[in-house]
Amino acid sequence: MQSNPSASVSKNTEVQSGNGWQSPDRLAAGMVETGTLPNGLRIITNHVPYVHSVTLGIWINAGSRDDPEGLEGLAHFIEHAVFKGTRQRNYVEIARCIEQTGGYIDAWTTKEQTCLYVRCLREHLRLALDLLADLVCNPVFPPGEIRKEKDVVLEEISSVNDTPEELIYEDFEHRSFPGHPLGTPILGSKASIGNMTDEAMRSFMKQRYVPENMLVTAVGSVEHRELNELAESCFSALKPSGEKRPGRKPFLPSMYIPFNRSLKKNVFQTQILLGTVIARNDRHFWSLMVLNTMLSSGMSSILNLELREKKGLVYQTYSTIAFLEEVTTFNIYAGTDRGKAEKTLETIAGLFCSRTVLNPDPAEIESAKSKMLGSLIMGMEKMTQRMSLLAQDLFYSGRYLSAAEKAGLIEAVTPGDIAEAAALLAEPSRLSSLMYKPLR
Repeated sequence: MQSNPSASVSKNTEVQSGNGWQSPDRLAAGMVETGTLPNGLRIITNHVPYVHSVTLGIWINAGSRDDPEGLEGLAHFIEHAVFKGTRQRNYVEIARCIEQTGGYIDAWTTKEQTCLYVRCLREHLRLALDLLADLVCNPVFPPGEIRKEKDVVLEEISSVNDTPEELIYEDFEHRSFPGHPLGTPILGSKASIGNMTDEAMRSFMKQRYVPENMLVTAVGSVEHRELNELAESCFSALKPSGEKRPGRKPFLPSMYIPFNRSLKKNVFQTQILLGTVIARNDRHFWSLMVLNTMLSSGMSSILNLELREKKGLVYQTYSTIAFLEEVTTFNIYAGTDRGKAEKTLETIAGLFCSRTVLNPDPAEIESAKSKMLGSLIMGMEKMTQRMSLLAQDLFYSGRYLSAAEKAGLIEAVTPGDIAEAAALLAEPSRLSSLMYKPLR
């Protein structure tokens, strides 16, 4: 099979040796190749010789922060709506054509991206790619199906409202990014879902579903040259927009205003969320990741030991970190009895001023690094996770980062880096808290 001479391609074969207990074969990810089709659509493949399946994704660099005002939830709704029918397939045929081969199809939307993906056997690669192209190039939005899908999304919103742990995160983001698209729920609201129209969806897709704003990722039993040729054929209907895409409304760290709120809610447990927003600085990326692992990864994590094992304050607690285009968000969640709420909040806040975090034991740092390295290696055995990491590397780093390179960056984090990261998060004037207390 001849390669496509019109597409630019670069290769990265992981053969770098690991450090310490790591061996080269543990970090080897196989052949990773990138390319760009003539229409501007980027492609990245990761050939994994020991699997017989392909995990294939089409990514759109558009999420809820790109929703127009009054149409909050539009990016997510389109992710649902494209499955309701195309010029070639109705909604039953969309699901059946891949499921009857033993594969499956799914999708998700985040604040900044949308992904549609298929996992299938290697012999069904052409079918899978044709299906994904059909969804993003040829949706027809049948009115009756779209009306039903609005009800489905409304049920999804109700599900979040019935889950305090999810609802408090949405509320916290709304208060952290007031009046900004980053603060609106990915699903939208009952009011905004009612505003979804065929015209609004097609306008959004015309602006965002363009090749220069999209990415194809493929992991598993796949050859780059073959995928390149298939993609050029399947996505030939995608033309460069020729217009300047709408820019994203920026959120500057100086726009963040800390808050402390306590609300009465129909909950049984007190829900607590503590967090902050800081500038996105890639110099702190890996130290923040290691700190997050120290705080929240497993039964031996700092949060679990301090809040659950030592003081019996909670059943569940964890921290989360999210890296967006211009900011990083960090949160700590805990659910506790109403009589223990103040003690729980006090304990969490105190951790950031403690020796445990500001002057961490080197052994604890090494333990966290080992957890991350183990997770990195085990994650390489999950093809959907590999596919997602390829996309995140390209969207946020502009290039593919090998497992060996990531391992080196993790190992390079020092106690001083951890203390600096903790100081960024723990600045009292920048910490916010939100508490849901039981009505009764």
